[in-house]
Amino acid sequence: MATIRLEVVTAEKVVLSQEVDVVVAPGMEGELGILPHHTPLMTMLQPGILRYRKENKEEELVVTGGFLEVRPDKVVVLADACERAEEIDIARAEAARRRAEERLKAAGTDMDLARAEAALRRSLVRLRVGQRRRREGPRSSSSSAP
Repeated sequence: MATIRLEVVTAEKVVLSQEVDVVVAPGMEGELGILPHHTPLMTMLQPGILRYRKENKEEELVVTGGFLEVRPDKVVVLADACERAEEIDIARAEAARRRAEERLKAAGTDMDLARAEAALRRSLVRLRVGQRRRREGPRSSSSSAP
């Protein structure tokens, strides 16, 4: 089976660089599936789950936004921030969710409201991925396709 190189990079580090079978990214208009030999493109990412499958193993990363570029030989994700599912601290993510909900209630301006909504979206994605990882363990593509 053909593969494509996936590189996930933040300002601090290279999070991932490996050959994968498929990538599913949280695009601005919904999920974007990328297989080997995909047409080149560039798009913004919204906070969400970046999934990839290598052989029979599906993995997830939480990205908080950024850009995705599909080249003929690889997919490059320039993420604002990125966490592997196993790195997510559930208690910290839950505290961030509570803070974001409090900020939503107290938002005075449109800018405050937009920031609070973005923080809430990020914390909810982190919670969903972190809790699922602990409940299910590593995912297998036989149980769900990306």
